[in-house]
Amino acid sequence: MAARAPLLATLFGVLLLAAGLQLAGYDAVAALGALWRGAFGSWYALSSATLVRAIPLIIIGLGIALAFRGGALNIGAEGQFYAGAIAATWVGLHVVGRPAAVALPAVLAAALLAGAAWVVVPVWLQLRYGVLEVISTLLLNFVAASLVSLMVQGPLQESRHIYPQSDPIAVTARLPAVPGTRLHAGLVLALLAAAALWYVFARTLWGFRLRAVGAGPRAAAISGQIDARRMTAVALLGSGALAGLAGGIEVSGVSYALFQNLSPGYGFTAIAVALLARLQPLGVVATGLLFGALEAGAGAMQREAGVPAVAVYVVEAVVILVVLLADSANRQRMVRAAV
Repeated sequence: MAARAPLLATLFGVLLLAAGLQLAGYDAVAALGALWRGAFGSWYALSSATLVRAIPLIIIGLGIALAFRGGALNIGAEGQFYAGAIAATWVGLHVVGRPAAVALPAVLAAALLAGAAWVVVPVWLQLRYGVLEVISTLLLNFVAASLVSLMVQGPLQESRHIYPQSDPIAVTARLPAVPGTRLHAGLVLALLAAAALWYVFARTLWGFRLRAVGAGPRAAAISGQIDARRMTAVALLGSGALAGLAGGIEVSGVSYALFQNLSPGYGFTAIAVALLARLQPLGVVATGLLFGALEAGAGAMQREAGVPAVAVYVVEAVVILVVLLADSANRQRMVRAAV
């Protein structure tokens, strides 16, 4: 049941959405048809909507999985995403004339470092004063959103000073894209990151120690002589780096510029993506695609059937709740069996 829970939860969520739409006076069949077409109805819908939306969810979800596996509750991925986007934009505007072999790695490296730097303060507060990273990372989301507003109306505002956005980054700083679509090479980076994180978790001593700390920091420290605080700090920094990288990929692969509300809530949705995948890197790829499809189909559902796009949040919420309940029931069965 545990392995099938996400699939069954998704089916149940879709059925509940259909019932709710029918009761609200909408044509449920037309709405679900539009949802499907918007997500998978054509190669363009799949490549330019679903996959493009899934890329940041997968990368940030991997970062969330890394932090949570180490016992660190990083709720600030949204802010780390924006930090990476700001850094990527700044570098992208200053590499004009540089070859792609220099410009693109510089942009992505800046985004990765900025995401890690944005979580340095929560790490320091946690290590020095015991401040819960849940609070500090969450509050920094608002700081990052305000910083984006400041940058696009100040130092990074476009040259005509009319619109609250930056100028486009250098062409050589942009990720290659599949001709005729919006799909870019960020998908390859996301899959490579998932494979690398799976290897770290499953095949390395560091990954084993990280999982031990996440399962029981005191037991890991006493029995395994593991520095739990250090492992948690490194997991947080890695998580922030991945979220920042997602911001850089969004700028270099999709928007080519920085503007307010660049993220439609990727940092928060990715928490659900990671939890639904049970913090398994390869599972994050699947759940990232699922949530990317729901968000891509939501736009089509609103355009074609007049159903508000937020209706898909019903499906997302039901999926999360059903999976959590299934996990809880499974743990209770294991406890009863042990007794």
